[in-house]
Amino acid sequence: MNKLITPGICSGQVHIPPSKSMAHRSIICAALAKGKSRIDNIDYSKDIDTTIEGMRALGAEITLHDDFIEIDGIKDFKHLKSTEIFCNESGSSLRFFLPIFSLSEQTITFTGAGRLMERPQNVYEDLFHELGLTFIHTAESITIKGAIQSGDYVLDGNVSSQFISGLLFALPLCKGNSTITIKKPFESKSYVDLTMQMLEYFGVETDFSDDHTIYIKGNQSYHAGCYTVEGDYSQFAFFAVLAALNHDLTVTGVSKATRQGDQAIIDILKQANVEIEDVHDGFLIHKSDVTGCEIDLADCPDLGPILCVLGAFAKGKTHIRNAGRLRLKESDRILAMESELRKLGVEIRSCEQDITITGKHLDQCRGVKDQILAFDSHNDHRIAMSMSVAATLCQSRSFIVHAESVNKSYPQFFDDLRRIGIEVSDVL
Repeated sequence: MNKLITPGICSGQVHIPPSKSMAHRSIICAALAKGKSRIDNIDYSKDIDTTIEGMRALGAEITLHDDFIEIDGIKDFKHLKSTEIFCNESGSSLRFFLPIFSLSEQTITFTGAGRLMERPQNVYEDLFHELGLTFIHTAESITIKGAIQSGDYVLDGNVSSQFISGLLFALPLCKGNSTITIKKPFESKSYVDLTMQMLEYFGVETDFSDDHTIYIKGNQSYHAGCYTVEGDYSQFAFFAVLAALNHDLTVTGVSKATRQGDQAIIDILKQANVEIEDVHDGFLIHKSDVTGCEIDLADCPDLGPILCVLGAFAKGKTHIRNAGRLRLKESDRILAMESELRKLGVEIRSCEQDITITGKHLDQCRGVKDQILAFDSHNDHRIAMSMSVAATLCQSRSFIVHAESVNKSYPQFFDDLRRIGIEVSDVL
């Protein structure tokens, strides 16, 4: 399905959906707990559906309601309902599942869609082999057999934090104590903090013994509980940038006490000369005279695509550092944003880790009047949403090709655009 976006002025208020990162973690912790838990403020995106189905395969009983789920956790790891786990395109689900499912000691095969099986899993592959366990990674699947054990693990800090989180879910259930030492530079630490926060909520103790070492006590148990998922700052960013470039918007549904690394969007926008006011349950973002700035993505890589849009319409240069992991997502997000923004005449270039954008005045960076543009989503939800924001500022209507990719994380995205006054039409 394609979407046709007519440029227009946005206004009013938009409420941000719950955090995908926190939903993944709460569902997993509740599924590993003995007894019944309730998770409130759930949004059923493809990625969250993937985690739900995975935990069902592990043996959890999960009942879905409109905006909450009830989870009766697993009794043990001996009663799997399936040993073939489909992870769709969810890198988080896959990397969280691998250590957890290993505890069953059964042969488990994981499959996926899109680029999922192309995404690197070297950290786990090396770890499993060092422990004498089976880990077979092909273009179609990953097969494991054998349980990870307590011990002292050393991981690179400049790869995905999902590997660290995956171990954090599983190691407390092993018999002995463990440590995870993360080599410098420790990037995406905020995601590890979110995992440790969720573990604590469900009764599992983990602690930093120093800035780069996590201590995990063994032989622990998860405890059932009730948890409400907070709003998602990575989704907030799309509407915050839209407001800064298009028209004032009140964006609600996010916690100001969050540990989400993507909360960095607030400080980044302020650096770019965007006026922001605190309001109840969120922020009022003012349309502003946006200027280029220096941005570090080390702890907030999901913000990369929409910050490229911000830089495209800013005055002066925007330099985005530590962006290399964007190349290993659902698409090569750097290459994708270069391709799509150049259709608007934007000067954008990159190397492996950095992106430099020479912005223009808004009126100079809007495409050709009456020439309908087609922006390719590259089958990537964050590219689709980022280019939809750019499309509201063009001089003529724009197609978003394969716009259904937003279902991966934010199925209501185009409905929310309509609610704030942007005309969006379905096109086959």
